Amino acid sequence: MCGILGSLSSDPNVDVAADIVEGLSLLQHRGQDAAGVVTCGYKGRFYQVKANGMVRDIFDESSVSKLIGGMGIGHVRYPTAGSSNHAEAQPFYVNSPYGICLAHNGNLINTPDLMKFMDEEAHRHINTASDSELLLNIFANNLQQTGKFRINEEDIFTALSAMERQVKGAYACVALLAGFGLIAFRDPNGIRPIGIATRDGKNGKDYVVASESIVADAGGFSDWEDVKPGEAVIITRSKVTRRQICPPKTFAPDIFEFVYFARPDSVVDGISVYRSRMSMGDALAEKVKQVLKEKNLSVDVVIPVPDTSRVAALNLAQKLGLPYREGFIKNRYVGRTFIMPGQHMREKNVRRKLNAMALEFQDKNVLIVDDSIVRGTTSREIIQMAKDVGAKKVVVASCAPPIRYPNVYGIDMPSRKELVAYDKDDDAIAASIGADLIIYQSLEDLVHSCRQWNPKIEQFDCSVFTGEYVTGHVDEAYLGHIESLRADKVKTKLMRSKETVRENGAPGGGADEEKVPELNGDGQENSIGLHNSFGTQAAPTL
Repeated sequence: MCGILGSLSSDPNVDVAADIVEGLSLLQHRGQDAAGVVTCGYKGRFYQVKANGMVRDIFDESSVSKLIGGMGIGHVRYPTAGSSNHAEAQPFYVNSPYGICLAHNGNLINTPDLMKFMDEEAHRHINTASDSELLLNIFANNLQQTGKFRINEEDIFTALSAMERQVKGAYACVALLAGFGLIAFRDPNGIRPIGIATRDGKNGKDYVVASESIVADAGGFSDWEDVKPGEAVIITRSKVTRRQICPPKTFAPDIFEFVYFARPDSVVDGISVYRSRMSMGDALAEKVKQVLKEKNLSVDVVIPVPDTSRVAALNLAQKLGLPYREGFIKNRYVGRTFIMPGQHMREKNVRRKLNAMALEFQDKNVLIVDDSIVRGTTSREIIQMAKDVGAKKVVVASCAPPIRYPNVYGIDMPSRKELVAYDKDDDAIAASIGADLIIYQSLEDLVHSCRQWNPKIEQFDCSVFTGEYVTGHVDEAYLGHIESLRADKVKTKLMRSKETVRENGAPGGGADEEKVPELNGDGQENSIGLHNSFGTQAAPTL
C-alpha cells in the first residue's frame, strides 16, 4: 500500500516541492517505509530526493530547497512487491524516451510474463524487483514506439492504451513527463484510489493529483474528482485532456480502503470514509446484540482500538446504549503496526504504541472494537493488556469479516499462514488471540455500509475475505510466489542484511551487490539531478 501525489503550478516559477512534501505527510498513513519527491524545472531537468524513512525525517528545509520546479510528483511507500531496499523507493525514473518519472500504488499480478517481455523483446533493463519500475518501463517502451522527436497527448494516450493491454492487476499512477506535464491513470477495475482537484493560481489553475481527497482539502484545492476506472488524464499548463484508454471493467474499489487504510476525513470514489465507518458501527451493533444474547453475555463498556475503529465504535456504543470509553492511550510517535515489517517488530511496538488505563478495565466485561484483525498481533497484545489491568472478560468485535486470503493488489497480507483467521473458525480465532468471544461483521453488512453512499459502485474487491479476485483467477503458483517474496522471514532477512551493510560497508565481489547511497549529515540520500536532453542538452547525469 502506498500514497501517490502530483502537483502542477500555473506559474512555472513557483516551486511545488513544499506543497508535495506537505501532501505526503498527510498520506503518511499509507506508507512508512520510504518517501520520495521528483520535481521538474527549467528545460526539463529533474530534481530528486528519496530515501527510506518517514516524510518528516527525509525532507528538511535544505532538501526541499533543492527540489526546483513548478511541477512534480511524490510517493510514500510500504513495499508489497520487491523489498525494503532503498533503491526501490519511488518515484522511479527512466531517461528514454523523453524522461519519465512515475509513482505507483498497487500491484501487478503478471510480472513474470512482463519481465520476460522486457528482456527478450523490449531489451530494457529492470534494475529492481519492484513491479512499479516494471510498469514504468512498459509505458516507456510503448511511448518509444512513436519514434517522434516531440510527442503530444494523442501519443501518450496511445502508449497508455497499449500498456493497459499488457499489464494485469491494480494500479493508480501519477507520472511526470519532462518539460511536458503530469499524467494520471488508473486500472480498469479502479481497485486503487486516485483523484484530481484544482485551485486558482497566479496564471490560471493549479492542479493536485492524490490518493486521497484530504490532500486537496488541506492545500486549498476544490472540485475533487476521482479518476475513472480505465481513464487517463494529462495535465499541462495549457489544458487538461481526459481519455478512456480502455473499456472499463467491473468497477470494484478495494473495500479495505474504507475499513482501514484511508483517513476518515477523505472521500474515496464518492464515499465519505467517515460515514462508511459510522455505518459499519451501526451494522456491527446489531450483530453484537444478537451474538451476546445467544451467548447470554453482557458487556459493561465499549472501547476502541485507536485510531481507525473510533468512529465505528462510537456509533456501536450509541446504538447499544453502552458507555464509550477511551481505554487505550496511544503513543503517536510509533507507526501503524499492521504495516510494520517483521512479526517481532510488530509485537514489540504494540506495547510501545498503546497503554491500557486500568480505570476503564478493572472488574468489567469489555467490548473492544477493532477495524479488522489481520495477523492477530495487535489483538493478542491488547487483550492481554486488558486482562493484565483487571478486565473480567474481553469480547472483540471486528468491523470487517475474517481475513483468510492474501491481497494481491497492493496490500501486504502476504502469507495465508500468517493470517490469524486462515483455516480457523471463530472459536479457534478467539482462542488464538486470547479473547473470550470474537464477533465479526458480515460481508453483506460491510458492503452495504460502503455502497449505500454511492450506489453507482457495482461491487467492491473483497478478495481478502472471499478469495475471489476481480481481475480474474489468481493461480496457486502466483500466490506461492508472492508469499515467498513477502514472507516475514524474507523481509526480516533483507532488513538485517541492510543493517549489516550500513554497519560494515558495502560487500565487494559482485556487480549485483547493493550499493549504499551517500548520505548527508541528516541521514538523507543526497539530491540527484536527473538532466533530460530533449536532443540538445547533455546526457542525464546520475
